[in-house]
Amino acid sequence: MKKIYSLIAFLAITVAGHSQTLNDAYRYSKTELTGTARYISMSGAFTALGGDISAISLNPASSAVFLSSSASASLDYSWNENTIGFNGGLDQSDNSDFDIGNLGGVFVFNSNNDSNWKKISLGLNYTPTNNYEESFSARGNSSNSIDQYFLGYAQGYELDLLQTRDNESISDLYSFLGENYGFAAQQAFLGYQAYVIEAQNDTPDNSSYYSYIQPGNFDQTYQYAATGTNGKLSVNLGTQFKDFLYLGVNLNSHLISYENRTEFTELNNNTGSETTEVYFGNSLSTNGDGFSFQLGGIFKPNENFRLGLTYNSPEWYTIREETSQYLETNSDLDEYVSVAPNIINVYPEYKYQIPSKISAGAAYIFGKSGLISFDYSYQDYSKIEFRPQGDPSFSDLNARIASEMQAVSSYKLGGEYRIQRVSLRAGYRFENNPFKDGIKVGDLTGYSAGIGYNFGSVNLDLGYSQTQYDENLPVFETGYTNPTSIDRTLSRAVLTLSFGL
Repeated sequence: MKKIYSLIAFLAITVAGHSQTLNDAYRYSKTELTGTARYISMSGAFTALGGDISAISLNPASSAVFLSSSASASLDYSWNENTIGFNGGLDQSDNSDFDIGNLGGVFVFNSNNDSNWKKISLGLNYTPTNNYEESFSARGNSSNSIDQYFLGYAQGYELDLLQTRDNESISDLYSFLGENYGFAAQQAFLGYQAYVIEAQNDTPDNSSYYSYIQPGNFDQTYQYAATGTNGKLSVNLGTQFKDFLYLGVNLNSHLISYENRTEFTELNNNTGSETTEVYFGNSLSTNGDGFSFQLGGIFKPNENFRLGLTYNSPEWYTIREETSQYLETNSDLDEYVSVAPNIINVYPEYKYQIPSKISAGAAYIFGKSGLISFDYSYQDYSKIEFRPQGDPSFSDLNARIASEMQAVSSYKLGGEYRIQRVSLRAGYRFENNPFKDGIKVGDLTGYSAGIGYNFGSVNLDLGYSQTQYDENLPVFETGYTNPTSIDRTLSRAVLTLSFGL
């Protein structure tokens, strides 16, 4: 990747607007199976069980199932083994990362009188719900050129806007366009200044453009590197009524931190092409904070059978973004062109909302020898929203989300078998894909297993899970929409230490 990002300084400006995409809607709403080793080992099928620190983040009534105060801490090691297809080429990527699996505790206060309310529980739990650490490089050949990206944005903008005035620098005009016309005008400007596109007529009011790149075959490389996490902190209150009902509520704080850097490279020797090399780099930095709440209950009609139900409110986020770009070309018109404004675009805050979710579960307890548990969840991704809704770009995106995304059902099955102090666990989960076409993202399947040992006041657990699904998401949403096809295999090993307080 070009070392453009090593430049000494960038000038920061506040610009009119950034073009959010379906990729963003999907990325920030996606969650992984994370938590304690016991929770992971049983594929998270804990809606009706409780009694586990991570289960608090699933069903807030879980804290009231604890018999005494407890805490746990988990170390999570995850690794990706992905096969990446891009324009007919295949590449492999391997990424790994250590993280906190969970960190939390529950304080249980038992009633000392004859009240029907047997106990009150207070809990606190932190879990990273998604890890964005990933990097890959993919290469292939295509008949589609990146010129369509710049043409798609340029049509309709007058040539006068894209040309510098006397004593006006590239950075000056890029900043002006961002502050007054927004992201699309900046993309048109980059393409024009770097000799990717040209005006049909050399007049100030020209608003149509053609490409300096001729049709044919294109050798293309896409490089991607990302870092960041999505985390959830739950503050919990639970209670037990008599011996058959557990109730709870969570107040949740959410955090999004995401950064990526990409470079798209295109080479061609097509007859008549005046521009033969294109290097287009972008960086994005996103941070956001959000809030949600959960209401949950666990009903125990007898000693062996349990039912659970949880309502997850929508997650309301405030998100802030910054971007920077560069475009370099080799052209017969000018041997080497570098359009690197050295500008950080700082965009106004916007609101992002993930829709509510309902989870239900049933579990059967085989005395002290083991248990089996099943969960079902429903969430309608077509109701994801970017706000303010009056913003035309958000209105268009929300309409696309409503028409292209769909409700998702997920199923989890987990079991545990105890042999004296040793617990053996296993699980399975399945989740429908969130897109109606079934192509952008495939259905998710996951398997898990684990083992635990009870030392008395301390438990040590080890869990493993493996998740598989496909993604076919476009590199760009405008003009050049060729996808990167990723066959994802995510593995996770978690070690948890639990102890009484």
